[in-house]
Amino acid sequence: MHDAGKSNVIVEGAMRTPGLDAAFKRAAQVVEVDIRSRRQSAMPLEPRGGHAAWDEASGRVTLTCSVQMPHMLRTGLADALGMPEADLRVIAPDVGGGFGQKMQLFPEYIVLVWLARRLRRRLAWIEDRHENFLAAAHARDQRYAVRAAFDADARLLAIDADIRCNVGAYSCYPTTCGVEPLMAMAELPGPYDFREYAVLARGVATNTCMMAPYRGVSRPVLTFTMERLMDTAAKRFGIDPVEIRRRNLIRKFPYTSASGLVYDEGSYLQTLEAAAKAIDVAAFRREQQQARKQGRYLGLGFSSFSERSGYGSRAFAARKMDIVPGYETVEMAMDPSGYVVARIGASPHGQGLRTTLAQIIADGLGLSPERIRIVHGDTDQTPYGWGTFASRSLVISGGACKLAAEALGKRIAAIASGMLEASAADIELVEGQARVKGTDKAIDIARIARIAYQQSNRVEGVPGLRESATYDPDGTFSNATHAAIVEVDIATGGVAIRRFVVAEDAGILVNPMIVDGQVHGGVAQGIANALYEEIKYDEQGNLLTTSLADYLPPTAAEVPEIEIHHFETLSDATITKAKGVGEGGAIGAPAAVVNAIVDALSPFGVEFFEMPVTPRRIRQKLREVDA
Repeated sequence: MHDAGKSNVIVEGAMRTPGLDAAFKRAAQVVEVDIRSRRQSAMPLEPRGGHAAWDEASGRVTLTCSVQMPHMLRTGLADALGMPEADLRVIAPDVGGGFGQKMQLFPEYIVLVWLARRLRRRLAWIEDRHENFLAAAHARDQRYAVRAAFDADARLLAIDADIRCNVGAYSCYPTTCGVEPLMAMAELPGPYDFREYAVLARGVATNTCMMAPYRGVSRPVLTFTMERLMDTAAKRFGIDPVEIRRRNLIRKFPYTSASGLVYDEGSYLQTLEAAAKAIDVAAFRREQQQARKQGRYLGLGFSSFSERSGYGSRAFAARKMDIVPGYETVEMAMDPSGYVVARIGASPHGQGLRTTLAQIIADGLGLSPERIRIVHGDTDQTPYGWGTFASRSLVISGGACKLAAEALGKRIAAIASGMLEASAADIELVEGQARVKGTDKAIDIARIARIAYQQSNRVEGVPGLRESATYDPDGTFSNATHAAIVEVDIATGGVAIRRFVVAEDAGILVNPMIVDGQVHGGVAQGIANALYEEIKYDEQGNLLTTSLADYLPPTAAEVPEIEIHHFETLSDATITKAKGVGEGGAIGAPAAVVNAIVDALSPFGVEFFEMPVTPRRIRQKLREVDA
């Protein structure tokens, strides 16, 4: 219980650059926005649940549960129960969605393991959807008050921001209640080039369900803030929303933001231009004018953003957390039959990570992906790792896999060089063979594996073929521009999304189909943020949204065809040249949709600075105009 006599601000961060006041004094325009994002649930398809099994022979408990961070969960459970971690095995099988909600240590798992040890038996627990809405972590309940200084050419000079994040009744483990306000403070500048910045970011405790990361964490809200700011400023200056972004997007890299983040190479302006070209803004404006004559209200909205991804322990250490995640380790071995097993600390939960990691390893060893097996989600069988979150897995776990595959490839080439009487530097691994470059002299890699294990007298060093690698990068920035065309029914307040375009840059696309799937899923959740989903309490603190009859996610009928244009900027910040992509769809979509609604209703002078924009809120705004 919190001490009622003290402030309910439990985390606070602030910064201020020295030239802020001067920038506001010389500004041609000062634009202010007050942004509100209502509370959401990650609402995974599969609610939380677990099965704890006591083993009489070993005195160990095996907990099989729907989680994203099995190693971290084991550590937290062992600490809470005062037991050795060696006495607990955690298994995360195929998980029906997580989106950040399943990163946390929930009390139900503590009770489940305690009971299994106490009663020396097997027990299971699973929540229903009502319990998930009530007690699983919520997200997105934030408010941003922002003042922005622009010069006479509509170029952004400075931002002064006050950020308040409702963090619920208590902090979450291991990410802590600081993740939302501190991420918002650091990343609010987004893709825009300005030098003066002041921010006060606070986490405020309330008597509501705890808050925890949800796909994108604070970035959907901070992007919504910056993109509503840009459209509001464009209207003030009388210029097109594309043009104001064109004048303010970062162009030169590497770039250090006003908050001190270093951005690697990106294509911010290029993705904006690609989205605008795909939409054909001039043609849309003609269609929009014609539709208005018919009593139909179409709108176009843009959203440009950066997505910080794949950052390691140094970035997390800057948040002053007791638990500093970041690195990932892979243990890789080729067996005597020439098949490879890679054991990873990351823990996929439906995003296709096993497939992409297998591709990276296969490319490094000259094998087909079918010969690669990825083992994950079992604390007895995998190295300690941090699980899957924050668009990090392919960048960091993929980097570790690439390093381990390179080391294993060198070991294979060294053995092959003796057998083929050639220098190891002249050996290439292709199509399942070790081959002397430029010749037809080759030997099957499977044959080399057999020799490494069963004729170790012919091999220098340790018998067998095993390597491990750890990767802990500083991080990389993906970027994208989303564009949405909507139609608003002013009689009902209903919003139909007619078209949605994504121009995104996630570096090298290891598997384009999986990337597109990630973008599609993220955009669907972003549309939910913009139009539908809202957790509500009554004045007495009772939850009102207790089922899918009250909490409305979009269905296939509400999500349009999503048109994706890919860019591939290569960056030295990631050894695979791939950048994170998992959260981008959810980050950019809300602002694009709401900006489009505001554009559609511009004849009525209606503005929205909160999400979701529901039919009730649209009708209320229109009634206020009529009054």
